Amino acid sequence: MRIAILGTGCAKCDQTAAVVRQAVERAAVEATIEKVEDVREIMRFHVMRTPAVAIDGRVRVSGRVPTVEEIRSILAEDHGR
Repeated sequence: MRIAILGTGCAKCDQTAAVVRQAVERAAVEATIEKVEDVREIMRFHVMRTPAVAIDGRVRVSGRVPTVEEIRSILAEDHGR
């Protein structure tokens, strides 16, 4: 599973990255987490508001910092596919 944290490096983007790392650890799933700060790369995801979280190329959260439980729920849903 590949998880991209989309944002230009603001405090909320850093918070989102921390939340995602916690959720991945608690869910005990294997995932590669990367921060995408390049605006051109972010635009390829068609994201208009950051921070955003994309899992395996699909944007799942945009424009806000998610909760750990929200990300865990998304991971469980995606991992079950």
